[in-house]
Amino acid sequence: MCRTLAILFAVAIASLTAIVAKDTSTGPLSPRFKSVQVWVNDNDQAPPVLFLNGPDRLVISFDELAEERSYLRYFLTHCNAQWQPDGLVANEFLDGFNDGSVEDYDYSRGTTVHYVNYRITIPNEDMRPTISGNYLLEVYEDGQPDKILLQVRFYVAEGLTDIRGGISGTTDIDHRAAHQQLNITVDGGDDLSLDDLSNRLSLVVVQNGRNDNTVTIDKPQYITGRTARFEHLRPLIFPGGNEYRRFETVAINSLSMNVGGMDYLHPFYHARLLTDHPRASEGYAYDMTQHGRYRVREQNSADSPVEADYIMTHFTLESPPLQGYDIYVDGDLTSRRFDPSSRMNYDYDEGVYRLAILLKQGSYNYQYLAVPKGTSTGQTRPLEGDFYQTDNEYLVLVYYKVPGARYDRLIGAALVDASSASSL
Repeated sequence: MCRTLAILFAVAIASLTAIVAKDTSTGPLSPRFKSVQVWVNDNDQAPPVLFLNGPDRLVISFDELAEERSYLRYFLTHCNAQWQPDGLVANEFLDGFNDGSVEDYDYSRGTTVHYVNYRITIPNEDMRPTISGNYLLEVYEDGQPDKILLQVRFYVAEGLTDIRGGISGTTDIDHRAAHQQLNITVDGGDDLSLDDLSNRLSLVVVQNGRNDNTVTIDKPQYITGRTARFEHLRPLIFPGGNEYRRFETVAINSLSMNVGGMDYLHPFYHARLLTDHPRASEGYAYDMTQHGRYRVREQNSADSPVEADYIMTHFTLESPPLQGYDIYVDGDLTSRRFDPSSRMNYDYDEGVYRLAILLKQGSYNYQYLAVPKGTSTGQTRPLEGDFYQTDNEYLVLVYYKVPGARYDRLIGAALVDASSASSL
């Protein structure tokens, strides 16, 4: 009886473990590591998408707050369309070895905070993806492969489809008010049959790089010839949100955009941003946007990646406490994570939300998201407002899976913004 109970208990634990999803979102998993960025070639504002067997190179950059370099290594995991490992072994998705050494590094120069800047380039002479899909790169210290220090998501697409799309403020929810509706068409060309498009195609849409409100459509609404259409679908209606807020910390000896004060308190410089206020009741106003991204920059430096300093950056939001919500600072500056490092605390004496984040000098986009307690999807409406005119960017990903196949092929990717869809 005891043995039977033990077996049943082990099976239950195994089943529970299988249900718990692996956290694969981009970002540092150790406080030693900061400023995890991913870009393609020299474009640090591009989404992390490579095309299979193409000439582009993905660059992963990050810092370690340390005096000396660590001996770091990395490996890749192939994931399904939901960003969970799909069980493929390395020789099924890679040419080369699935264990690389991080050899491209440099030490900070002339900074109060000492750090080491590392870079990894994919593909490289030792490692090249051979199939499309979602990839997770994980970094660890030599000899400790079970202790992941940081991880990065990126895509490898085949480019077999022509993706066209548009954004409309006239939606099935409201008319030119608070929402945006996407209509997407996917032309499968000569490589995919009608049956393929009807039964094997799925769509994933990511708004401004956010992980929390990603939408997946399991099959096209209908097929016309060889074209799959995703039109007037309720899941493709997104809250419009607002233009991202901006600040710059490109100088230490002078105040940059939206910085109200700068001083040194050992061991960091401290930048106190101007106090923010809710914008939900204000009218829409256009502002330039990086769609939540940031750019490392020190205004007098020719080599900002190693000459930009780290500054303790203080965010203040004047607002009554929002009961039933946690408030987060959202953007690439917090790796789009809802965790204690990005959650604001309420100061009842001053009537403000506060958060301090150690950030590298640069130009930043951010917004305030209100997350209902017990959920994992942020809302722009309570603090930023929702406006149909907002210049949002949507990454459209088209997946294809043959019955019985062991992985989701990523056959197309495109950006859709206020003007049109554009190839990457």
